[in-house]
Amino acid sequence: MGVKHFLKQEIWKWRGLLVAAPAVAIFVITLRSLGLLQLWEWAALDQYFRWRPVEMRDDRLVVVGIEESDIRQIGKWPIPDAVLAELLTKIEAQKPRAIGLDIYRDLPVEPGKEALEKVYQSNPNLIGIKKVVGEADTFGVNPPAILAEKGQVAANDFLLDADGKVRRGFLYLTDKSGEIAFSLPFKLAWMYLEATKGIQPELTEEQFVKLGQTVFPPFTSNDGGYVRANADGYQVLLNFRGPSCRVVKNRCPYQMVSMGDVLAGKIEPGLMRDRIVFIGSTAESLQDLFFTPYSSGLVTLPQPTSGVEIHANLTSQILSAVLDERPILRSWSERIEWLWIFLWSCTGASLNWKLRFSEAVSNILRQTLVRFLFAGGSLLATTYGAFVAGWWLPVVPPMLALTFSTTAISIHIARSASDIRKAFGRYVNDEVVAILLENPEGLKLGGESRIVTILLSDLRGFTSLAKPLPPEKVVMMLNIYLEAMADIITEYHGTIDKFIGDAIMVLFGAPTSRNDDAERAVACAIAMQLGMESVNQKLARLNLPQIEMGIGIHTGEVIVGNIGSQKHASYTAIGNDVNLVSRIESYTVGGQVIISESTLKELPNRPIIDEKITVQPKGFDEPLNLYVVGGMGGDYNLFLPSQESNMIPLKEELKIFYTILDGKHIGNQQYQGTLVKFSFKGAQMRGEHLVDIFSNIKINLIHTQTESQVGGDLYAKVVGKSKDGDGCLLLRFTSVPPAIAAVLHTLYDSILPKKP
Repeated sequence: MGVKHFLKQEIWKWRGLLVAAPAVAIFVITLRSLGLLQLWEWAALDQYFRWRPVEMRDDRLVVVGIEESDIRQIGKWPIPDAVLAELLTKIEAQKPRAIGLDIYRDLPVEPGKEALEKVYQSNPNLIGIKKVVGEADTFGVNPPAILAEKGQVAANDFLLDADGKVRRGFLYLTDKSGEIAFSLPFKLAWMYLEATKGIQPELTEEQFVKLGQTVFPPFTSNDGGYVRANADGYQVLLNFRGPSCRVVKNRCPYQMVSMGDVLAGKIEPGLMRDRIVFIGSTAESLQDLFFTPYSSGLVTLPQPTSGVEIHANLTSQILSAVLDERPILRSWSERIEWLWIFLWSCTGASLNWKLRFSEAVSNILRQTLVRFLFAGGSLLATTYGAFVAGWWLPVVPPMLALTFSTTAISIHIARSASDIRKAFGRYVNDEVVAILLENPEGLKLGGESRIVTILLSDLRGFTSLAKPLPPEKVVMMLNIYLEAMADIITEYHGTIDKFIGDAIMVLFGAPTSRNDDAERAVACAIAMQLGMESVNQKLARLNLPQIEMGIGIHTGEVIVGNIGSQKHASYTAIGNDVNLVSRIESYTVGGQVIISESTLKELPNRPIIDEKITVQPKGFDEPLNLYVVGGMGGDYNLFLPSQESNMIPLKEELKIFYTILDGKHIGNQQYQGTLVKFSFKGAQMRGEHLVDIFSNIKINLIHTQTESQVGGDLYAKVVGKSKDGDGCLLLRFTSVPPAIAAVLHTLYDSILPKKP
């Protein structure tokens, strides 16, 4: 049971990652499987080629290029057989290991047919070409007949990707007659390796080509960024040494000379000795040009590479892999690539998942960007490093997985923050929520001293009202009351500091200070008192007791801020003036708003003052002047109904017992007295013991004949002395239980004059 509970907790803790990472990975894998990311992945591979430093020149190769100047000097194309024979003779004289003639020569070009045929017959190292892959109704392009009879022919076919670039090459392929045709690069590399190292091609158990200790795995349809590509023949991924010599002459990856220089004897005598020599067109007019990964950058115009140079690259690739241990460009299996994509989806999700707890909203975007850039940079660095080591790992799919999972978690965090804002806003003012969630400093402990106006409201006698009610009814009453008051407080831009049972403490001037803080506080208090009518109407419909509220307001200097511990803190105010507002509120009766003199001084438009009272609170050396507010004019135009003051004399004084309250505690001494006059909200009392003004007392009504108690406890506040000079005290009822309310209604009805 413990393990099961632990697993449920862990699953819930990481729910965002467990949902987002697999979903994003499946989505990206689907995109890749549909081929929608293929072009992007090719572009990423091309960029890695361009980023990679140009490698050292392979001195085993020499390319003889037929340039535009050569064609102009000869005056025609194709070049005559006599010129080609002279070129081949001069090259053969330097004793190369092999010569690759990358020029179609299936028909003679006079003059010089016999001279060229003689060269064909006498040169065992010369390899001609044929085109194996032709149109549907043709057999490609035939090789020179003499070379074909001697078996000195190879295929020069290229594979073009959908974007028109060459990224793959053949080791061999099958022609339309079913015969295997070795590619020109592979044939020349074979001849060189056999002549220098005695190495000949072998086939492994998997039918992979092996030269020496190096195995060349064949390209498959979904290697690297390819999706369902044509894998006919024995293909390999091209691992280019560098860009075309036409583009970077000073950094050419192989020795390159022009046909004209060879014919004119302008090359070094031993330049081609023991090397592989390629002969082919490099002139733009002959259009034997192809685009490769090096053809263009992000902002440069495409620069094609001649076909003979691509052949030279593949030959160099084979030789370097066998003799120099240069990496062969490989790729993972499709399933491992899926795991790779899933890993980066998890990375993007997990990097941001913990931000839901630790970061403020405004920090989430910055932290997300920093983490994404770090993760994305790590992905690029990893895949680029793997590329340099000879592995083509997916770049675009994991980058998309990283991006999408990061975005998904960020959206989730933002939505969660919004939900938190809404939930938090039920307890704290929106401005405080904004500071706590959006300000990087908002969650730090600490405070500042500032002038604020504090409003404290409290229900009169709520404890005695709630005592006979079931808990769910009490909660219902409080929710109806607090919701209505919170809406009014929000309307007047007050900050709810805290709910203290049935009391509400509100700040005006924190966290944001305005010029009209005191004015808004008083207007808010009046609006709250007026709002009690609708609260009581709702309570009446639910057969719940009616409630009354008193409000005290004071303006003073307090410390406001996040106060508490690192684990639990609240935005609140502390200081002597907070205690003082509590004292002021204790002097109120239901429906009253009492403000301090400091608050009154902050009001530019003086409110309606019903009464000025002077009190001496406990713990304060000087008496305080307080003011009972009756309303505010001007823009607010809010007025409280007048408190009922006319009391009707009782025909017979009503006997009572009363007890003086010390704060919230009921005293032990009970005194006897009588109610002389009466209204439904208050009474005049004559008692045997002197009671101070603003004291709270508990009253029990006594039946005159039976001397028994009538109903429950009735609570009242002494608000003054009778003006009649008879020593009576004026009482304002603060809590009237339903049973007492029924008695008072009966009593009130009995003393009202009868209508004729």
